[in-house]
Amino acid sequence: MSQAEENYLKAVFALQSEFGKGVNTNLIAKKMATKASSVTDMLQKLATKNLVVYKKYQGVYLTKTGRDLAVKVIRKHRLWETFLVDKLGFKWDKVHDIAEQLEHVKSTELIDKLDAFLGYPKSDPHGDPIPDSEGNLAKCQQFFLANVSINTPCVLKGVKDSSDLFLKYLNQKNIGLGSLIKIEHIEAFDKSMRIKVNNTFVNISDKTANNLIVSKQ
Repeated sequence: MSQAEENYLKAVFALQSEFGKGVNTNLIAKKMATKASSVTDMLQKLATKNLVVYKKYQGVYLTKTGRDLAVKVIRKHRLWETFLVDKLGFKWDKVHDIAEQLEHVKSTELIDKLDAFLGYPKSDPHGDPIPDSEGNLAKCQQFFLANVSINTPCVLKGVKDSSDLFLKYLNQKNIGLGSLIKIEHIEAFDKSMRIKVNNTFVNISDKTANNLIVSKQ
């Protein structure tokens, strides 16, 4: 399987997780930064390999085989990100592009040994769950900070937006995984917030609050 095919499967998996079955081709085109016509061509190719079910005007979803392959790529990506941060000292906003290259390594033995070397981590540096060798994804009760009530103690578990730009912004605010967060005030006009991060007060936008994934303490 080509790298391009693996990237499409990963993209469909992510969108299907967010929007459910029947993912729109325009959403895939936006995520892949390509033309809708190119997406259609690739989906037709993947459908002939029984990796997706694609019906024009009805969207696309992964078959079991397609999901299994997508999860394997995601597992490799997140393990490499963890290795780069934990063992090589990269910052969490620097590892995505490198992991995009490393995720296409074919050796299952290498990835299993990497998993063991890292101590079988459950989540990557952005808080995303790492699938185990059987393709299982751990689930826990988490919320977007925007949906949490005032004065409810929370712990930052992950981010929806893992772009370099957003992660650098969080670094500037001293917000990272494991940070203790409590909403002190919500502005009625634009839903911006004053929050307490560990022992420091910080102002954030509603957009930021909708990208912070937390669990209640």
